[in-house]
Amino acid sequence: MMQASATAEQEAPSARQQAVLDAVLGLMVEDSEQLTMDAVARRASCSKETLYKWFGDRDGLLTATVRWQASRVHAGRDAAQVLDGATLRERLQDFAVTWLEVITGPTSVALNRIAIAHAGSRKSNLGGIVLANGRFAIGERVKPVLEAGRAAGLLTFADSEAAFRTFFGLVGRDIQIRLLLGETLDLDGAEIRRDAGRAVEQFLALYGRAQPDPKHQA
Repeated sequence: MMQASATAEQEAPSARQQAVLDAVLGLMVEDSEQLTMDAVARRASCSKETLYKWFGDRDGLLTATVRWQASRVHAGRDAAQVLDGATLRERLQDFAVTWLEVITGPTSVALNRIAIAHAGSRKSNLGGIVLANGRFAIGERVKPVLEAGRAAGLLTFADSEAAFRTFFGLVGRDIQIRLLLGETLDLDGAEIRRDAGRAVEQFLALYGRAQPDPKHQA
């Protein structure tokens, strides 16, 4: 399993593999009890042998699926070594918007519900897979952006993990838990952008370092 996971982390899935991963996500939304290699092979119109060749085993398939879902979040994409204030704000906003878009969708709600149920019953390692390849992996991609902002004198914090957890909490608030518990939240694109922008401004109010106005510089 470890070898298959390492390969999945290094290489982006092909178009055909993406179709398989989308089939897994579709099955999760419809009926998690039917999430077997046989069911995935039927839905994706491929053989089980192909699934085992590409993903190693069921955990490898689940790991690749979670990574594929998490890849929709723009976390640290093309992170620059040196940031200015506008670029930092843009990158934080991009993460916040895409993360909210992902977690409020039915696919992520279904995936997280299954992961929680499996973690409680120890039915599979899906809970650990979601943590490692979702929340923790995203954090490792966002923290370099925060650290670049600190290096540029735009942010001030002692611990990048603590700073990321604060930002993560400001963006998500209680939305995910409410969705997991069955509340219907109708968040359109404009509302998601407003919520993301508010979280970014709150984060910068907590961790931002005031910059001199260029018009008043000598």
